[in-house]
Amino acid sequence: MILLPAIDLKDGKAVRLYKGEFHTAHQVCADPVAAAGAFAAAGTRYIHMVDLDGARNGVRKNGGIVRVVTESSGLRVELGGGIRSMADLEEVFSLGVYRAVIGSAAVSDPIFVRAAVERYGERIAVGIDALNGVVKTAGWERSSGLDYLEFARQMGGIGVKVIIFTDIATDGMLSGPSLERLEALQKVYSGQIVASGGVSCNEDIRNLAAMGLYGAIVGKAYYAGAVDLPLAVKEAGEQC
Repeated sequence: MILLPAIDLKDGKAVRLYKGEFHTAHQVCADPVAAAGAFAAAGTRYIHMVDLDGARNGVRKNGGIVRVVTESSGLRVELGGGIRSMADLEEVFSLGVYRAVIGSAAVSDPIFVRAAVERYGERIAVGIDALNGVVKTAGWERSSGLDYLEFARQMGGIGVKVIIFTDIATDGMLSGPSLERLEALQKVYSGQIVASGGVSCNEDIRNLAAMGLYGAIVGKAYYAGAVDLPLAVKEAGEQC
């Protein structure tokens, strides 16, 4: 299972939120580029980055930081936030990003997702962010009314190979990942699943790996010192 330490960017700063609520944003490290270097030193090969400004209003403000990370860290960067058109994808990939995550636009414009997958294949992921099983969009501030399992089926049907699933209720809470919802997702979607939200310790990571998931995102637990990242990498296996 690959591990993807997370850096969420807002106004040029690396922050974390509680349950995705923007008013709870708090800075977690002074230098996102140095944090990426520490992830690489721990043995990770991927990093999950979110442009929160873009996720909320579609205007990405943090491309400069993303470019430096892609050029200096040696990590494969997975980036989400405000990616809503083929032009957005071209801009993101020009930064050196390995994989782009389409979130809100996957709900509003599945035709765009289909075209993106046809052009870029596994370099496209769809982010499914759900609260009580209902998909939310626009930086988690709007409810789509869609059931997350049915939406995952739809995405699989149009060729999406990677889904990043976040149970919003667990995000930033250090309460453990949503294993039951992930198990339900595995039953309806046969592609690669990345678990996001709730990781609180190395045992949580071991539990996710035991499920046979493709990947797991580690955020607040790392910054809080609750996860031994080099140990997690060793236990998770080959990072490729």
